[in-house]
This record gives sequence, structure tokens and C-alpha cells, in this order.
Amino acid sequence: QGCGVCNQILPPFCKFSNEFKNLTFVYAHVDECPETTQNIRYTPTFHFYRDGERVDEMFGAGEERLRDRLWLHS
Repeated sequence: QGCGVCNQILPPFCKFSNEFKNLTFVYAHVDECPETTQNIRYTPTFHFYRDGERVDEMFGAGEERLRDRLWLHS
């Protein structure tokens, strides 16, 4: 289970993982991975990393917003 907004963005998130094959996608559920997600304040939150460093983040859902951000980092 998850919040309604998270559940709505999960199918596009999975679809994008097949579309942007040069990116690595990781999903962490805040209730199931508390040590990994302890600093997450809003759900959903998307973090973007390059060479191990977080270079961007996006709060909230929105399929087109997420696609644009992924395109930017691909």
C-alpha cells in the first residue's frame, strides 16, 4: 500500500524505467524502508543522482513533470 498520489505515479514510474534505459530507477516505500527514507518529508519525492551525488529532487507527482525531469537528466 501507499498514498493515493504515490500509487498513481508508480505505473508511469515503472514505464519510464523502461523508456529511459540509461538511468537507474530505485523505489523505496517510506514505511518499509524507514532508514533509507528518514529524511523524506513529502511523498512522493524523486531524487536524481549523478556520480553518487544528489543533483536534483522533485516533490509531488505529475507524469509529464516527471518525464521532463527524467529527460533532463538522461
